[in-house]
Amino acid sequence: MAGEATDNATPLLVRPRQWWRNHCTPRSWTASLRLKTSLSSELSGAVGDLGTYIPIVLALTLVCNLDLSTTLIFTAIYNILTGLLFGIPMPVQPMKSIAAVAVSETPHLTVSQIAAAGICTAGTLFILGATGLMSFIYHWIPLPVVRGVQLSQGLSFAFSAIKYIRYDQDFSTTTSSKSTSPRSLLGLDGLVLALFCLLFLILTTGDGGVPEDDEAMLRTNPDAYNRLRIRRHRRLRILSAIPAALLVFLLGLILCFIRDPSIVHEIKLGPSKLHVLKITWEDWKTGFLRGAIPQIPLSVLNSVIAVCKLSTDLFPEMDVSATGVSVSVGLMNLVGCWFGAMPVCHGAGGLAGQYRFGGRTGASVVFLGLGKLLLGLVFGNYFVKIISQFPIGILGVLLLFAGIELAMASRDMNSKEESFVMLVCAAVSLTGSSAALGFVCGIVLFLLLKLRQMDCSTFRFFKAKSVSVSTEEEDPAPIRSSSSEIF
Repeated sequence: MAGEATDNATPLLVRPRQWWRNHCTPRSWTASLRLKTSLSSELSGAVGDLGTYIPIVLALTLVCNLDLSTTLIFTAIYNILTGLLFGIPMPVQPMKSIAAVAVSETPHLTVSQIAAAGICTAGTLFILGATGLMSFIYHWIPLPVVRGVQLSQGLSFAFSAIKYIRYDQDFSTTTSSKSTSPRSLLGLDGLVLALFCLLFLILTTGDGGVPEDDEAMLRTNPDAYNRLRIRRHRRLRILSAIPAALLVFLLGLILCFIRDPSIVHEIKLGPSKLHVLKITWEDWKTGFLRGAIPQIPLSVLNSVIAVCKLSTDLFPEMDVSATGVSVSVGLMNLVGCWFGAMPVCHGAGGLAGQYRFGGRTGASVVFLGLGKLLLGLVFGNYFVKIISQFPIGILGVLLLFAGIELAMASRDMNSKEESFVMLVCAAVSLTGSSAALGFVCGIVLFLLLKLRQMDCSTFRFFKAKSVSVSTEEEDPAPIRSSSSEIF
């Protein structure tokens, strides 16, 4: 698979000085924070992945007693460091499979078991990245299979987003997002509010791309076309300056206090005390079997391979290697999970969401990290009472745009064969509820199609070879003729 520089295949442990010069110097950090668009666009892009972050963090906190203050502080540090190192809006999101097992299965995973699952997953990704095996996997996985995983993940986000918008959700029950009754039409978390935010984001951000020129008008009336283009450019420039996603998120934050005014009177300031978790052998065993095993293939596919491919599509000028992303996921959790922080990874859906709402540089996630750090240090664990009142319909709107942006990455399939592999992979991933199962089916289908082509060519090769051999056996006359002349 294309999209990565040649030196990225070199194991990270062989070239630490080169990696350090490219990513860990003040000059590289300054380049990572240099704005490509407006400041408001970067601020808007910063909240582009909160549609998945908030519901999962809220569920883990309410059901599994996750330390929210510690999670906010560590994920804030991760956001700041990844923004400086990668120079793109690289997201930091929860490990979804571990979170789903922890919340939905009975008995629920304890905090120590969640940490053990995160550490096991992180150790696997760190070894794959540091040895260069992840780059090997990234280069050899067929593009249609990657697109199928991205399409299924994007549509899965979109389906969940529609549920968030249409139905009331209860994240404090035994399932991570239990749909209860249809959402009321009016109210502070009503359907009208969600639809208003949806229409506002569509009007301000459009489809997230650059509008195409009207070629017919250009040919027939160039003067009118130029006037239209100037007016359109002025209008779109004004709309793009509006931090749409940030305004929608701030609206939801204000509604938290309006829905439950007692929050203001009961606020307790200060972070929780950091402590190292005690993880027993039983915790390691349970965490690995129930949490890490289903999470590892998902992290390899969506947190590394899909992220690298999507970053190549969105930021072709940036050097984002599978080695660096894999090692980044490993190091984050090998440190934070010991203190009770939520296991995290980089996700293609989060990257698509932040890009969709204006994030173009590492400054976007640095701003998000500073905001998380402020909330974690000031409000601590009390912040869970605030976000528990956040309108779920608004989260659904943000998640919908992120999912659609991720799914649209699959639009570059140019042949029927590529589209066939992609759609089968996506269909199996969606119906089987497993990206790993869809990935395996996609690989098998891709190999079968290549084998079908290879079989035909190989058959023709052997047929031509057999004809050549038979011709030589039937016509040995020149040899006999020359022999008779000699004797």
